[in-house]
Amino acid sequence: MFETELQTLSNRIHDILTEHDIPAPDRLDWTPIPFSGTWGVATNFFRVAAQEARAGKAPKGVKVPQRAQQIAEMVAEALGLPQGFQKIEAVRGYLNLYFDPAAYSQRVLAEAFAQGEKFGALPRRGQRVMVEYSQPNTHKAFHVGHLRNVILGESVCRILEAAGYEVVRANYIGDIGLHVIKWLWNYVNYHNGEQPPEEEKIRWMGDLYAEAVKRLEANPDLEAEVRALFARWDARDPEIVALWERTRQWSLEGFDEVYRRLGVHFDRVYFESEVEEPGKELVEEMIAKGIATDERPEGPVVVHLDELLGLEKETYRSYVVLRSDGTSLYATKDLPLAILKFQEYPDLARSIYVIDVRQSLYMQQIFKTLELMGYPWADRLYHLAYEVVNLPGNVTMSSREGTVVLLEDLMREAAARARAVVEEKNPALDEATKDAVAEAVGMGAIKYTMLARENTKVVTFDWERALDFNGVAAPYIQYAHVRANSILRKAERGDIAPAAPGHDLHPAEVELISQLARLPEAVRRAAEEFKPLHIANQAYEIASAFNDFYNQCPVLGAEEEVAAFRLALVVAVKNALASALHLLGITAPERM
Repeated sequence: MFETELQTLSNRIHDILTEHDIPAPDRLDWTPIPFSGTWGVATNFFRVAAQEARAGKAPKGVKVPQRAQQIAEMVAEALGLPQGFQKIEAVRGYLNLYFDPAAYSQRVLAEAFAQGEKFGALPRRGQRVMVEYSQPNTHKAFHVGHLRNVILGESVCRILEAAGYEVVRANYIGDIGLHVIKWLWNYVNYHNGEQPPEEEKIRWMGDLYAEAVKRLEANPDLEAEVRALFARWDARDPEIVALWERTRQWSLEGFDEVYRRLGVHFDRVYFESEVEEPGKELVEEMIAKGIATDERPEGPVVVHLDELLGLEKETYRSYVVLRSDGTSLYATKDLPLAILKFQEYPDLARSIYVIDVRQSLYMQQIFKTLELMGYPWADRLYHLAYEVVNLPGNVTMSSREGTVVLLEDLMREAAARARAVVEEKNPALDEATKDAVAEAVGMGAIKYTMLARENTKVVTFDWERALDFNGVAAPYIQYAHVRANSILRKAERGDIAPAAPGHDLHPAEVELISQLARLPEAVRRAAEEFKPLHIANQAYEIASAFNDFYNQCPVLGAEEEVAAFRLALVVAVKNALASALHLLGITAPERM
């Protein structure tokens, strides 16, 4: 929020330290001063004092803590009282600077008004990043386990955009492989000529895959038929290719409906089938370069990474890049996919893969192999890992076993449960509005549950928590946005503008302004760490502070000058909540 002022202060302090022949750090870290009824920032000089001691320039007999305090006092005296600050002090090695409350409040509100529902966004960086996420497999179910991937990926994209990056949204669809062959085998033998229902394509496709797995497990001898079909696919038998194209389209149509409901779009969609042949060619190149070992026909083509790197301790291990019969695996295709991305987007500052944490070693193997092959961008590849979603009772999702909650079922139940709450809270709404609100609240409940947790922590879905209007949940935050909108609607004023307060601020106002001011920092941190959790937490903190403000500080019934300031504060809150919810992919409803 005050980056420019703090950078100016940092530069001035750097000059002061240099003038006194004290080793100056490359940067100073500023932290908020704990709540004390006003606002302030602090930096300390312990590291500076320690560097001075190591350089042999510190006064003899003066210990680091004592010297840090001396430096803080010297800097405070040299700085004087910078513009926009009310007080400066040196305390136990810290330099504390307190903002002028009126100037600070007006600045926060002015920023919220200027940015509107993009409040918290940071300046453009001139860098492009790619985020690959969703990665569903055709011919399989799209269930809650997949949902965390797409929700996390979309939120990270929105956060990176807010942090100033140009984002390329990429999807990588698994449209070939053994699972597809099993589905086709089951279709040809038991469902030939059938068409999926118009409304539930994904459910139907998933049911046929689960059915195929059960048939093959019940009669392992049938695997020979599957292998024969795979050989026909690998030879590009026209009949099998045509069937694959037709049935793949059914899955893609189902996926498009999922993405529409989730508010997700992609700039580039890659397919496994598009990189399979380039992958096989790449494997031959790897063999020629001595990176891969060809053990065919007895064995597969293997990359022995630890051996190549001369590592005695098991680190990257070995992995297969091509089967003994010449058919492809994930690695056969993931290597050329990475290359294709940088051929199409050579200026990528980062290529981020949103992939299950259980694939962490595999992703390290892929990245390290590309590094060994000499690609200069290999160090720009990043695996954003996430944990699984469990059903209540700790049942892990599995397409094979059929223990899945399909997205359409989850969304249907979410909307129904949210609709019941809306009926209770605001029965006067018309039916269309109730439906829209139920959709927004239901989807918000699902998304917040997925995002308000560390990426690498398991999520166990619980309806009571997800739809809690009084707890750490999306409906609580959405309702705060609705409440702010209601106040502004009742005010019926078109002249609301940010201004400095003309009254002593109530502690609830101070806390609310503090939470609003922290949103840009939450955006920065969330973008740096790829963690929507920081936005989810800050959205809740703003909503909570606003509810306290609502209960303790009259707005419409206050004196004119106070009411004018508080109405501006409500606008800032509405903008901040709309912005934060958008970054999480959640709708900010006007009514509930």
